[in-house]
Amino acid sequence: MSEQAGQTRKKGKLGQTIQVRLVSDLKKSQDYYRDVLGCKVDGWGHAERDEMCVILQQAASTDDIRPNPASQKRRDYPTDWEGPDYGWDTFIHVAWEDLDFIIEQIRENGGHVAVDPFTETHGGWEFKNVCVKDPDGYNIVLGAMRENQF
Repeated sequence: MSEQAGQTRKKGKLGQTIQVRLVSDLKKSQDYYRDVLGCKVDGWGHAERDEMCVILQQAASTDDIRPNPASQKRRDYPTDWEGPDYGWDTFIHVAWEDLDFIIEQIRENGGHVAVDPFTETHGGWEFKNVCVKDPDGYNIVLGAMRENQF
């Protein structure tokens, strides 16, 4: 259906995006997401904390578990950033003032911080990211941003 004079086409609203993650050991992953990341985990495999949600599902074969490799660098981003140096499986926005506290909690709970927090600036913004690996090697990136402070 094309747009007619003065009328716009109605679009349906998309809801929350929930990632589905194949795991090698469902119980172990449920324990990790609950005990390390602080999620509420149910019998369906939903792991939720605040606005973050993933559905954990038992893989039929360990060959089916495929964390993302690093992406190809791009020179056409709107800023001088060319992309991450490692694979991202999940990116979770975090408030700047909460990031260090959350990472401290994850470490205290036995989580594996694969890439320590680092800060970069580009496009008038300051970014702070950290990468945490789950038991199957999925990279969970926690990222905060704020306008440059100088």
